[in-house]
Amino acid sequence: MASGSEVFHGSPLKAPAIEVVDLTSEELTVDAKRQDSRDESPDPEADGDDSQWSLYEDALEGLGDEAFQEGADACTIQESLAFRKRLRAVGEDQFITETIEAGKITAKKLCTAFGIRLPSFLDGESDAAYYPLLGLGITRELSKRVKLPQYNTVDDAVDLLKSSKNIIVITGAGISTSLGIPDFRSKETGLYSQLQHLGLSDPQEVFDISIFREDPTIFYSVAKDILPSTDRFSPTHAFIRLLQDTGKLLTNFTQNIDNLEGHAGILPEKLIQCHGSFATATCVECGYRVKCEVIYRELKAGQVARCDRCIRSLRQTNSGGLKRKRSNIGLGQSKKKRPDYEDSSEDDDYEIAVAGVMKVVVLALVECLQADNVEAGHNLFRDLVDLVVVIGTSLKVAPVSEVSGFLPPNVPQLYISREPCQHIDFDIDMLGDCDTIVTELCRRAGWKLQHEMIKDESVDVKLQEGYDSRFLFKVSDA
Repeated sequence: MASGSEVFHGSPLKAPAIEVVDLTSEELTVDAKRQDSRDESPDPEADGDDSQWSLYEDALEGLGDEAFQEGADACTIQESLAFRKRLRAVGEDQFITETIEAGKITAKKLCTAFGIRLPSFLDGESDAAYYPLLGLGITRELSKRVKLPQYNTVDDAVDLLKSSKNIIVITGAGISTSLGIPDFRSKETGLYSQLQHLGLSDPQEVFDISIFREDPTIFYSVAKDILPSTDRFSPTHAFIRLLQDTGKLLTNFTQNIDNLEGHAGILPEKLIQCHGSFATATCVECGYRVKCEVIYRELKAGQVARCDRCIRSLRQTNSGGLKRKRSNIGLGQSKKKRPDYEDSSEDDDYEIAVAGVMKVVVLALVECLQADNVEAGHNLFRDLVDLVVVIGTSLKVAPVSEVSGFLPPNVPQLYISREPCQHIDFDIDMLGDCDTIVTELCRRAGWKLQHEMIKDESVDVKLQEGYDSRFLFKVSDA
């Protein structure tokens, strides 16, 4: 009989071109089902299978906790946690023997225990068709960081904050939303959901340097919505500053582009801005760099900012008069249309140079993601860090998403955000408004967190049903 490893991912993805299997036979063995699953496994390198493989990737994006309660084909939260615990206790082969082979549960339902969203293209298929997807889910589960069993309560989190001396803080857009700055991924209110009208295949293309060079109006039309209008920072920024002032902050990996960490007083040597920021802008033609305050008016107005140095140079060049163009256009060919965002002239027969466009450093998001900086941070801090605190991010974008898993497994990790992170097992999850949570943690630690937005209010903290170390924070009703 084939092992569990062979069933799901131990055998080659490519199978014989044709194999006849009687799926209606009552005597179909588990081994035959497994072989059938291999035949149905999509090959990401084979022509025509890319779309199905991408659907598998979509399925692995995961379910929210509320989805575990829906229908007979989905595991409950309690069942899911029990299955995951058993997998780690006995290993993959024994787990498959106890579940699928024993007929205890279908592969389809077991997929949901590992946070897999059942794809519509498998509707109506045999249970064996879910084997490859289940195999991917099991592999992902076994590759996850293992939660440290000694840390489970909010008081444990407070004790860790008080005792740790080299804390890595990983932050995302959730720490700035209280200031009215939209995050990227929230449904309806997130920035990406508001960019659908631009017709981009991927919302992140708004930060793609190649798209920017082709048409900078796309970026500038969005910049006004994510550019901070003031120097204000949130209580969560103040919390990170407090960690710095008390000598506890090792570094802050931030995915944010609003540069509010600088306004809060986080020192440059303590800050790695993984996706760039709105601190500076550079001319794409001559490389002239300025602070973003110089082009602030254009950014807020959604207008393309031009390079002042290029403009001065062009004025000096053009003071001697315009030069007649030499046409390279052959008979029957039309002139290349000037992009709509560029300055136009009714007389296109004259050479009129155009000043370079100012590129904000935030465009590093897709240009390079500053992966070298993050990798350097990995190597520099790996042996020093004694606590990781992740705040306001779903950790779905590389390279920051890789930081948590790269660090030593014995280093405790805390998670603070509105929604749980499905693909990483943190030691303690604290869900709710980030400002509310860090304020409550400071209160319990006896730290004075000062910020104008902090109110004198009590906070209800409840253990989420079905979990041993996940807590819900909510401001108490007056």
